Amino acid sequence: MQILDRKLNVVVVAGASGIGREVAAAYQQQGCEVFVCDISDHLIESFGNDYPDIFIEKADVSIYKDVAQFFNKIKQAEDSIDVLVNCAGIAGPTASLEDIDPDEWDQTIRVNLNGMFYCLKEAIPLLKNSDTPSIINIASSASFFGFPLRSPYTAAKWAVIGLTKTLAMELGSSGIRVNAIAPGIIDTEGLAEQGEALKEGGIDVYAAIAANPLRIPGDPDYIARATLFLASDTSSYITGHNLSIDGGRFGGA
Repeated sequence: MQILDRKLNVVVVAGASGIGREVAAAYQQQGCEVFVCDISDHLIESFGNDYPDIFIEKADVSIYKDVAQFFNKIKQAEDSIDVLVNCAGIAGPTASLEDIDPDEWDQTIRVNLNGMFYCLKEAIPLLKNSDTPSIINIASSASFFGFPLRSPYTAAKWAVIGLTKTLAMELGSSGIRVNAIAPGIIDTEGLAEQGEALKEGGIDVYAAIAANPLRIPGDPDYIARATLFLASDTSSYITGHNLSIDGGRFGGA
């Protein structure tokens, strides 16, 4: 189904696997020019084999220099970008706060929050050159509710919502729309591993899925299609919004 009515220049951060990979593929299928960065050499190679027409560059979003270099490559090819999709995120440690290593806390915040700031800082000047600019930040159901044993992840994801709403206010006069998507439990490669880690702390991810009104985990494609909607003319009067995609488990806030 064609959702976008024009070719867009799209940047997908952490787009070589999981949700980001589905997002990048969805925009390519819509005829867009897509630029991807990721940190994993293995995933970058796999992505490049599957999508040889999509530009992909290695970058650690927790390091500003890496992010700046990635966007400099984009600037060499394009005068503007139309869409930024911030997908970078790590689960971080699974432990009670008192048992969390400060270095693990710092790394979770660096990737999940600082990395988003770095990408936004570099992307905004390019977005200001677009006629239809849109920023889409991937948040989480944990952006609204406590998530035991995942305090740094939850703290960062709550911050993403505040950052999204603030930027919507700051950038509205430039015509840039800023929205967030809050996925619930999504069936990605890491779901089983994360489920095992949480189970040791007494949290059953699969019981949470069973309590979902739809009783199934989400598919990464659900998130990808939502980003297309938020980048399309259909959503042209939507900004500062968080779209909860969790099968009705929480329903946002």
